[in-house]
Amino acid sequence: MADEKNTNTPRNAARSRAENHFAASERRDHDVRKEIENQRAAAAAQTAKLRALRLAKEEADRAAAANAPAPAPKPRKPRTIKIS
Repeated sequence: MADEKNTNTPRNAARSRAENHFAASERRDHDVRKEIENQRAAAAAQTAKLRALRLAKEEADRAAAANAPAPAPKPRKPRTIKIS
C-alpha cells in the first residue's frame, strides 16, 4: 500500500501542475476575452457618438438649405452669330 502512494505521488504532482497550468491559461483567456469585449464596447460607443454628430450636422445643413434664398439666375449672354 505504501508503494502505491509513492507511485501516485509523482502522478498527482504532474496532475496538479497540469491543472494549475490549465487554470492559469483559462484566466488569461478570460482576461483577453474581457479586454476584447471592452474594446468592442468602446468602439460601438464611439461609432454611436459619431453617427449622432453626423445626423445632427446633416439635419442642420438641411434646415439651412431650406431657409437659404434661392441663388439668383445668371444673366444670359446674347448669342453671337458668326458669319463666314
